[in-house]
Amino acid sequence: QVQLVESGGGLVQPGGSMRLSCATSGFRFDDYVIGWFRQAPGKEREGISCIESYDDRTYYADSMKGRFTISRDNAKNMVYLQMINLKPEDTAVYYCATDRNLALEACDTAYPERLWDYWGQGTQVTVSP
Repeated sequence: QVQLVESGGGLVQPGGSMRLSCATSGFRFDDYVIGWFRQAPGKEREGISCIESYDDRTYYADSMKGRFTISRDNAKNMVYLQMINLKPEDTAVYYCATDRNLALEACDTAYPERLWDYWGQGTQVTVSP
């Protein structure tokens, strides 16, 4: 049974940094592409970054380049999202998701919740003074 559990969210001031973690289980970790997505209130879910399973190639949505860094630890079955210089508009629920059959470019697709097979429950990130 595939499980994804996000952690590390919370309240941070504008300009601050935060690292999110995604603990995974129930599947062969290095066979799946994994990504981070977010959904702000009243907005559609959007892709942030994804990382390939076997060679650590990464993909970033254009609007996410520069302040977000994805990484994975295959030994621990963990994926991370390092965020810097956070802004109020980064306030959202952040999700990790995985799928065995998608390419990296599926990171930046409309309605990703319809495409990616497995999702965590999300972690809230609030950027506010």
